[in-house]
Amino acid sequence: MTFDCVDYLKANGKKLRFTGALVPPPLKNHGNFVVSLYRVVRWLKDQAEGLGIDVYPGFAGASVNYDGLRVTGLQTRYAGIDKGCTKKAQFQPGMNVKAKVTVFAEGTRGSLAKGLVAKLGLDAGKNHQLYETGIKEIWRIPEARAKELTGSVIHTLGAPLGTSGYGGGWIYGLGETRLSIGYVVGLDHPDVKLDPHALFTQWKQHPAVAELLTGGEILRYGAKTIPGGGYFAMPKLHGDGFVLVGDSGGFVNMARLKGIHLALKSGMLAAEAIAEALARDDCSERGLSGYAARFESSWAKDELYRVRNFRQAFQSGFFAGLVDAGLQQFSGGRGLIARRTAHADHETRRPLAQARLAKPAFDGKLALDKLTDVYHSGAVHEEDQPAHLVVRDPELCITRCTQEFGNPCQHFCPAAVYEWPHAGAAEARAAGGVVINFSNCVHCKTCDVADPYQIIEWTVPEGGGGPKYIDM
Repeated sequence: MTFDCVDYLKANGKKLRFTGALVPPPLKNHGNFVVSLYRVVRWLKDQAEGLGIDVYPGFAGASVNYDGLRVTGLQTRYAGIDKGCTKKAQFQPGMNVKAKVTVFAEGTRGSLAKGLVAKLGLDAGKNHQLYETGIKEIWRIPEARAKELTGSVIHTLGAPLGTSGYGGGWIYGLGETRLSIGYVVGLDHPDVKLDPHALFTQWKQHPAVAELLTGGEILRYGAKTIPGGGYFAMPKLHGDGFVLVGDSGGFVNMARLKGIHLALKSGMLAAEAIAEALARDDCSERGLSGYAARFESSWAKDELYRVRNFRQAFQSGFFAGLVDAGLQQFSGGRGLIARRTAHADHETRRPLAQARLAKPAFDGKLALDKLTDVYHSGAVHEEDQPAHLVVRDPELCITRCTQEFGNPCQHFCPAAVYEWPHAGAAEARAAGGVVINFSNCVHCKTCDVADPYQIIEWTVPEGGGGPKYIDM
């Protein structure tokens, strides 16, 4: 027997289950497929290579090349620089990759797309993009229970976040005795002690979730940010010599918590427009405008427009968001306000004195600490290289951030990258400020989004470094 349901988890350990007609339309999944994106991408890579396309894994794009305001390609990151920024014997310079059209498909908050959007003002007149951090694990569970859950899709609301912010969980029965579980929380939560990993751990400890994992073992761990701002937060998708697709362009339906189908569609639409532009030998902004035109007349635009105000509604409060989300179902996505605006995630933080969120207790079995989970992400980085996580104003961390917000990077990072072990400002200055364990990084970009002063810069490490996310 399979389930397609929504569970409301109560703080007292009980749950309310909603099935059939009581499941909100965006969360109905009958007829959909649960797949491993890792396997899909590897299959697509093989198909591309079979068509004669060169794929260069292990080469990270470090900067965008311009001719004026026209994108002409990119520069890959060098390799073989030690922590002191001295060239090693095996130093390799980056490649200068030239292209008539560059497709930015970096996922969420990619460093290249972030710089491109800022440089060219692609977000002018748009809503602030809103982000969520999703924490995910793959578990192997007892065979009998796995058979009961195969093909099931369960979404959860309620505990541990309750009504204090936007978020919820999922449970997908994958078959082969495996279970995909995860928890998503909006990074516009006002509490400066917001810790997505802690909430995920507390969620697993709820009896309704814990009973599914009992007797099982963790196989994989991962984390990523999700662009949830919707249609009004999407940047301009094309310009001279470039297009934006997938998460880089904001192609996510946050009401459904799904974006893979939209990412695939955006790539197809962009490919058609690029082929047309290349045939005309016109890869200017005007020559690539067929991408935007195709999107605006596609089912992808229709789907995103029907949820255009969904995520922003929850910045008015959890219950207000639920009411508006319900009205949007009957008004084609409008809700109470024709076009909602939003505050950027980092602008919503309240002072440290108002922090309320608590940490869980770890038991090494069901409730795993961050470092144990990082191990299961397969994250590996060359240790002797400059940190790819840059704090542009360490003194601000030592002074204002300590006093106003209590250095929230030590909380919101789901990989224990940032530590603040200092007793005072003098000790912090002597140690160089925040301790950055960059080798733990799982490339989720939470720090780049959630830092209240926007002084943490996520850049690419040496090619090949990062989490492995096998079968995720």
